[in-house]
Amino acid sequence: MSDVSQKLRLSALIALVVGSMIGGGIFSLPQNMAARADAGAVLIGWGITAIGMLALAFVFQTLANRKPGLDSGVYAYAKAGFGEYMGFSSAWGYWISAWLGNVGYFVLLFSTLGFYFPVFGEGNTPEAIGCASLLLWSVHFVVLRGIKEAAFINLVTTIAKVVPLLIFILIAFFAFRADIFSRDIWGLGNPTFGSVLSQVRNMMLVTVFVFIGIEGASVYSARAERRSDVGKATVIGFLGVLALLVLVNVLSLGVMTQPELAGLQNPSLASVLEHIVGPWGALLISLGLGVSLLGALLSWALLCAEILFATARDRTMPRFLTRENANRVPVNALWLTNSMIQGFLLITLVSAGTYTSLIYLASSMILVPYFWSAAYAVLLALRGESYDGQPTARRNDLLVAGLALVYAVWLLYAGGLKYLLLSALLYAPGVILFARAKHEQGQALFTRWEKLVFAAVLAGAGLAAYGLYAGVLSL
Repeated sequence: MSDVSQKLRLSALIALVVGSMIGGGIFSLPQNMAARADAGAVLIGWGITAIGMLALAFVFQTLANRKPGLDSGVYAYAKAGFGEYMGFSSAWGYWISAWLGNVGYFVLLFSTLGFYFPVFGEGNTPEAIGCASLLLWSVHFVVLRGIKEAAFINLVTTIAKVVPLLIFILIAFFAFRADIFSRDIWGLGNPTFGSVLSQVRNMMLVTVFVFIGIEGASVYSARAERRSDVGKATVIGFLGVLALLVLVNVLSLGVMTQPELAGLQNPSLASVLEHIVGPWGALLISLGLGVSLLGALLSWALLCAEILFATARDRTMPRFLTRENANRVPVNALWLTNSMIQGFLLITLVSAGTYTSLIYLASSMILVPYFWSAAYAVLLALRGESYDGQPTARRNDLLVAGLALVYAVWLLYAGGLKYLLLSALLYAPGVILFARAKHEQGQALFTRWEKLVFAAVLAGAGLAAYGLYAGVLSL
C-alpha cells in the first residue's frame, strides 16, 4: 500500500468521483424525472438535493481531514462511531449498491444498442446477456493490471463522456422554450402525480442514484498521493456533476412537454436531442452513453473491490478478501464482485425487473451507509473530538453534519417501505461473512446492541420474503 507508483493524484481522484457519478443515470434523467414530477416539483427537488448532497460532500471532506487514519470512507466512519456490525453493514450495503448499479448499467448499455441492433432488445435478451458477460470479464482483466492503470483509463473516459453532455446543454439552451417549461408547471393536470410534496418525494431516489459515487475519493483515501486531495476531489466532483445534472434535466423540460418526456424509452436524452437536431443527435448521445457506461463500469469495479479489500484488511470481513496480486489489486474481492454481477445478469433473463427497478434498489442500499457517515460527523462535533481550540469550526461542522443527517433521514422516508424491506432482504445474508470474520478472531458475533439491530434486519427480511412470495412486493 506504500508503493508511490500506485498513488493517485488530485486529477485521478476527481475523475473517480465524476466517473462514478456520471454513468447511465444522467442519460435517462429526462424520462425518469418527467415520469414522477413536473417542472415546479423538479426545481424544488433539485434544490433539496443540492443542499443535502452538498452537506454530505462537506461531511466526507471534513471526515477525510479530521480522521486521516480512517481509510475507505463510508465503511470506516460507521465502524468508528457505532461498532463493528454497523461498519460491516455499511460496507456490505455499499458494495451491493455498487455492483447492482453495474448490473443496471449493463442492461442500459445493451438496451441502447437495441435501437440499432434489435437482437439486443431491452438489454435482457440471451444475446445481450452474453455480450454483457464478455464485457464484464474484459473489464475484470483490465482492473487486474493495476489500480493506477485502471484509474488512468477512467480519467480518459470521464473526459470523453462529458463532451456529448456539454454539446447537448449548449444545443438545448438555444432550443429551450419557456411556454413548454411552464405549461403545467405544478403537474396539476396529471392526477397520477398527486401533490407537489408527493412529486418531490417520488423523484428523490432518482437523484440519489445519479449522485452515488460522491464518496468515491474517500474510498481511495489510502491510495491518495496527498490526503488533503480527498476532500477537494469530493467537493469539486460534486459541484461539476450537479451543474450537469440540473442543466440536462431542466433544459429538457423546456424542449419537450412532460407527457412527451415521460413516454420516451431510455436513454431518453438521445430522443430529446434527436427531437431538436434529428437522428445524428441520438447517435451522438448513444456514443456518449457507451463511453460513459464503460467508464462507470470500470470505476465501480474498482470501488467494489476496494471496499471489500479495505474492510477485510482490518478484519471486519474474512481475511481471504485481503489477497492482492503482483499489481496490488485485491483479486479475491474483484472475483467475488464480478461473480455476483454475472449471477444477477443471468437473473435478468427471467426476471421482470427493469433498469429503473435496479437503480431504485441500488439507491436504497446506499442510504444506510450515507446515514451512518452523517451520524458519525454529528457525533464527532458533539463530542468535540479533533476540535481542540476550534469552537467556530466545531459549530459550523455540527450544523452541516446535522443538515446531512436530516437529508439522509428524508431519503429513507422518500424511498418508501418497499425498498426499505427489499434492502433488509439483501442486508441479512451478509451476516455469514461477518460471522466468519468474527470466528477468525475468536470473538463473539454480536454485542447486545448489535443483536437488536440484526433482529430488526431479520424481521424486515422476513417481511420482504413473504411479500415477494405473496406477490405484494416485486422488483
